[in-house]
Amino acid sequence: MPSRPSAKPLLSEPLTPSRWWRHWWRKQTPHRQDRFAMLAPLIAVLLFFAAIGSSFMYLRLEEIDREQEAVKRDVEYTQQQIRLRLLERQEQLMRIGRDISNEEVDAQEFVSRAESLVAQHPDLQSVSWIDERRRIKASYSAPSLPTPLVRVVDTLLRPGGDTESTFSLARDLQQPVYAQPAGSSEVVPLLQLHIPLADRGHFAGVLLAEYSNENLLRYGVPAEVLAKYAVALLNGNGRVLAGNAAPIHSVGTRLLPWSSQSEAYEIPVSPVGNGLVLRAQAYRTSQGVIGSGLFWLVGALSVLTAWMLIGNWRHTRRRLQAQQALVSETNFRRAMESSMLTGMRALDMQGRITYVNTAFCRMTGWSESALVGHTAPFVHWPEEDRAYLAARLEDELNGRTPPGGFQVRVKRRDGSVFDGRMYVAPLIDAVGKQTGWMTSMTDITEPNRIREQLSASYERFTKVLEALDASVSVAPINSHELLFANKLYRLWFGVQTEGHEKLVAQAGVPTIPSSDEAMDDVDAFAGLPTDSLTDTQAESSEVFVPELGKWLEVRTRYLSWVDARLVQMVIATDITPRRRAEEQSAAQAERAQTSSRLITMGEMASSVAHELNQPLAAISNYCNGMVSRIKGNGIAEADLLAALDKTARQAQRAGQIIQRIQSFVKRSEPNRTPSDVEHMVSEAVELAGIELRRRNVRLSHYVAARLPRLQVDPILIEQVLVNLLRNAAEAIDLAQRPTAQRNIELRVIPKLMDDKAGIEFSVSDTGRGLAPEVQERLFEAFFSTKAEGMGIGLNLCRTIVESHLGRMQAENLYNGNEGTGCRFSFWLPLAQSSIAQIGPANTPPTPE
Repeated sequence: MPSRPSAKPLLSEPLTPSRWWRHWWRKQTPHRQDRFAMLAPLIAVLLFFAAIGSSFMYLRLEEIDREQEAVKRDVEYTQQQIRLRLLERQEQLMRIGRDISNEEVDAQEFVSRAESLVAQHPDLQSVSWIDERRRIKASYSAPSLPTPLVRVVDTLLRPGGDTESTFSLARDLQQPVYAQPAGSSEVVPLLQLHIPLADRGHFAGVLLAEYSNENLLRYGVPAEVLAKYAVALLNGNGRVLAGNAAPIHSVGTRLLPWSSQSEAYEIPVSPVGNGLVLRAQAYRTSQGVIGSGLFWLVGALSVLTAWMLIGNWRHTRRRLQAQQALVSETNFRRAMESSMLTGMRALDMQGRITYVNTAFCRMTGWSESALVGHTAPFVHWPEEDRAYLAARLEDELNGRTPPGGFQVRVKRRDGSVFDGRMYVAPLIDAVGKQTGWMTSMTDITEPNRIREQLSASYERFTKVLEALDASVSVAPINSHELLFANKLYRLWFGVQTEGHEKLVAQAGVPTIPSSDEAMDDVDAFAGLPTDSLTDTQAESSEVFVPELGKWLEVRTRYLSWVDARLVQMVIATDITPRRRAEEQSAAQAERAQTSSRLITMGEMASSVAHELNQPLAAISNYCNGMVSRIKGNGIAEADLLAALDKTARQAQRAGQIIQRIQSFVKRSEPNRTPSDVEHMVSEAVELAGIELRRRNVRLSHYVAARLPRLQVDPILIEQVLVNLLRNAAEAIDLAQRPTAQRNIELRVIPKLMDDKAGIEFSVSDTGRGLAPEVQERLFEAFFSTKAEGMGIGLNLCRTIVESHLGRMQAENLYNGNEGTGCRFSFWLPLAQSSIAQIGPANTPPTPE
């Protein structure tokens, strides 16, 4: 028989890829060959799909790059056209500005030239001449310009507006400035160009030109670009000012062959900058699902190929799984015996050990050979316990072991001893015959140690509860049994449950009515889920116990007792000293509020006297006049009645002033009632108006319509408003503002704070504002910036507001870097019953 050729001569031949592959395959183990045979089809499917996807992705990216380059080129060309158009208009406007600076053009000539310029260029909508004081000196607007955008001659620019800000920027830079105002949702703003004017080197105002974005897009974009793209002008925030712009989809959507997303490109319009952005989007549609025939053909062939490869892979996997299942089943049974944490030991009918598992050997430290085949006494029995263990073994062989097992001590090979619990069961073979006894053993050394620690911990915990300065009691539901009571409870109420039940009743926690179930060993909630009761927070209330003469803070909570019964724990703490301190504090606060109102009226005494002198002087004049005319018989009955009516009105006015002051300073207990906001404001304005008129300060106030009532003390809120208005008047007087700037603004509007509905009161003045060192200590008690001040006004105001669950704050007002006054505001929450009354009518108008 010819000998088998060896592999060595084959390797000496030229090494081709196929020969190398066969040589590598023969060197692999059968297990590796099986794994590779199972994974090879799956790897082939993944590589195939990766190649197809990469090809389509590359072609699609190439197409997108070409389209994007074309859009970019056309948009940049369009941007240059618009830029040249804007620069041409800017040059024409700068010529007019130079003529104005040289005083060659008056207002009438300016209007004529502006009209000619607007008529010649449709994208230019308005040209205005604004002097250095921000007053519009002359202006001309296109007839098509909306009325809200028309500039009115002899009006000032709105302070704080976008146009006024750009005006200031052009003044500071001394060069033309473009701006795109924010505008509103109803009217699209115009593009503005501010050209500064100079008069002998000094700033003399600006020449304001306003462009229509729509006309700038219509006449500035070439027709060939409009034919290919959807062109739009946007502001810096992405808002569409002119034209139409569709949203740009994500890159993942654009890569799909059937995607209808066209290419888009945007660029800032020079010289405007980022305030005006030009975006163009190509009019392009995809081929659609049916038009992408090549894609679907390649996709169908790819799916067919993948299906065949996956079928081969699944067949290989089933074969390998069947082989591994047999091995796994054998290894599982063997590993199950070795991985058990419970020690297993088998005895025959004579008491000889026939089997031990790995856990039993690991517990005792003895090997299997040292245990199997031996009879009692066993090597793992401690010498001092052998008599007891022999008796237990006899009971085990006779089937007299308890079902719950029994506890023994076991000796390890190193001589140490641990506690174990053994459970015994008959060992039955496959034909149903008992061949011995099976014993399971668990190590309970750690549970015994924990039980001892818990016992000691319970003893320590009981001592802590006995030493508490609070009464603690635990009683089950529907039972008069007292499960636990500490020392203070026993001192107050004895050892009965009457004290526990009385505290629960006074605290307002309902108890379960007693029934026949109270005689059972379980409570009335047995069998029902009580997690919702035991997981809730403890309920707390303050009660007065006449028998003890003490105020107690009572906290109750449901617990699950050690025997699974639902119980109620009551903790009562003596808070009598705290209640007395709170009562004293409330009395002090009430006296401070009354004193503050008296101090306020004392400071306003001269103003009140002046206010009362007017109606009293009028009454005196009317009476003297009537007496003189009656003596001379020169008065008719109608004139006499008219004079008496005027005299009565003046007396009524004086009486109202005195009544209002009396109700303001009258000491009374705090009484929170549903109060009308507008009435409180009017009362405070009337009181503070006396001081404001003396200091020549003008007050303007706004109260939102249909405000709901507040659950407050109206006198205290009026006190806060009067203090804030008087402080504002003093700040204006101290700043020595001119008459035109001696203004105070009071606003009352609805406002949400931390998602809570409420009403905000704000007082704004035109003083110098608050210094940083004053603002840090503004609400500090006994701190005042007045030489004669006591420093309790603002502190008391904040105390009143916070007692009504409100908030108070102060902030400086600025115009640029210049301080223009201060604003004090406080917010009061609405009651739940008043929140529904707030509607759209409560929203205040937005001031310009």
